[in-house]
Amino acid sequence: MIRVLLADDQEMVRAGFRLLLSAEDDIEVVGEAAHGEEAEQLVALRRPDVVLMDIQMPILDGLSATRRIVDRHPDVRVLILTTFQRDDDIFEALRAGASGYLLKLARPEELIDAIRVIAGGQALLSPSVTKRVLETFTGATPATTRAPSAVDQLTEREHEVLCLVAAGHSNAEIAEQLILGEATIKTHVSNVLSKLGLRDRVQAVVFAYEHGIVVPGV
Repeated sequence: MIRVLLADDQEMVRAGFRLLLSAEDDIEVVGEAAHGEEAEQLVALRRPDVVLMDIQMPILDGLSATRRIVDRHPDVRVLILTTFQRDDDIFEALRAGASGYLLKLARPEELIDAIRVIAGGQALLSPSVTKRVLETFTGATPATTRAPSAVDQLTEREHEVLCLVAAGHSNAEIAEQLILGEATIKTHVSNVLSKLGLRDRVQAVVFAYEHGIVVPGV
């Protein structure tokens, strides 16, 4: 059973999400929060698997709440839900530790699928969107942070896979480019995440750009 916490300052929106998710046999809504601070408190009490997080909320906004929740509860996944598709919000959500970003205009089945994907430990952001956002915002200021020593633990193949992930390629595309099986690429990605202490491939993309392992536009 996937335990879900709803965080949105609009009660009618939360009611709609609850009604939608209650029809799913494998999803249970374990709490509702009207602002980010309440969401943070309820995560500690209810221990959800996934938090559906709005960005614009009073007292504590969704991005700040996401950052706190991910820092204190790294096993909890956050799916950002918002009315606006602003590139800066998407990028900040990823940097805050969100595992996915979805518009509230998405179809109901898309939301349900997103919850299952994120609960399964994957990230929900298409490679094309990831690449566009990171090229836009990291291209303006070159990376100055030195890559941590953990990068040296990567094999040559793992480093190559990390660069291709950061370039926005899916596992299938990487497998085709390197002439390897998709299962092998999945293993390489898993090893990269483990060695670098990252949660998912979205964090790997942010890591690669922020530490200058790949350069936007190159």
